[in-house]
Amino acid sequence: MAYQYFAIYKPYGTLSQFTPEGNKPALGSHYKFPIDCYPVGRLDTDSEGLLLLTNDKRVNALLLTPDKNHERTYYVEVDGQITEEAVAKLSAGVTITVGGEKYNTLPAKAKMIEAPSLPPRNPPVRFRKNIPTSWIELTLNEGKNRQVRHMTAAVGFPTLRLVRYSIGNISIDGMLPADVRIFTPQEFYSLLKIKQ
Repeated sequence: MAYQYFAIYKPYGTLSQFTPEGNKPALGSHYKFPIDCYPVGRLDTDSEGLLLLTNDKRVNALLLTPDKNHERTYYVEVDGQITEEAVAKLSAGVTITVGGEKYNTLPAKAKMIEAPSLPPRNPPVRFRKNIPTSWIELTLNEGKNRQVRHMTAAVGFPTLRLVRYSIGNISIDGMLPADVRIFTPQEFYSLLKIKQ
């Protein structure tokens, strides 16, 4: 069996699956992926950015187990002018609710950044003249359901726009929404720093 490896810049509003639901498009609306390829992890419909797909089932176990320390970096636009105190809390770990249970997030890397150079979102984030927005870069090595959104809300700054920038050394640099990159097995494993 030939293993195949892809990265897509998942657009806002697209489901991380192959079956459309209602008026929401799915991944197959943007590219004809092989029938046996599946996403590694997920991105919520209202999140954008890097999503990996492969028919190599080993990758899920190698990437999605927190003790493997595979870093995922997100660019997050939040409501309000985020504070150093809130960023420090995100870095140390915060208590969120996952599936009705309290969960303490692992320490993360968090820092304030200028607005990154990203393609505009369609539709754009709502603009409110009296309330500023700000951006942080957040790097995690775990991925609970809607974790980034829960974390920023826990420190008082709800997420307005969430873009996964990178997993390991694979990033959306140079990509536009719906763009797809294809990797050789060697490239894929090397960029993710996992052993083949």
